[in-house]
Amino acid sequence: MTDLIAKSAMDRRLAEIVTPVIEDMGFELVRIRLMGGNTPTLQIMAERTEGGIEVDECADISNAVSAVLDVEDPILDAYTLEVSSPGIDRPLTRLKDFDTFEGYEAKLETAELIDGRKRFKGELAGVEGSEVLINIAEGTVGLQFDWLTEAKLVLTDELIKEMLRARKAAAVDETKYDAIEADDGPQEE
Repeated sequence: MTDLIAKSAMDRRLAEIVTPVIEDMGFELVRIRLMGGNTPTLQIMAERTEGGIEVDECADISNAVSAVLDVEDPILDAYTLEVSSPGIDRPLTRLKDFDTFEGYEAKLETAELIDGRKRFKGELAGVEGSEVLINIAEGTVGLQFDWLTEAKLVLTDELIKEMLRARKAAAVDETKYDAIEADDGPQEE
């Protein structure tokens, strides 16, 4: 099966190390990439199982993952660790992502030519078994999840509005706050 979470052998090894740490904290690994450069960057995207992640949670994951990576020491050179949310125009790396984001515009790329093309852009139409369905100009196409090499949401006004609406709904959870008692001012005896 194609692994859109961790592509290279090194990414897969790193995923084996960090996934249990991330999952024990109540999050899911969305994507992991070790990217080269003068100082390589280990990019980890994670989110809560129900979606979303806050900055302080990224910092918590970073601290926990750093400790494990220091012990395991899979990366020989110095590197920068970057832990983030998948973002609004997020990568789609798990089969469930295609179901979750049904109705949104996405770009998909396959390893091999499918009906003369490798790139598909259209509206996600869910999942059928191990097939990802996408509505393109020619109709609905089913692509085996294993065929995909890249997949991500397209940043659209509709997507931005929906993500802002969801964030606003999640932001005000009054059960997290103490009740405010009315103070009628100084009491006379």
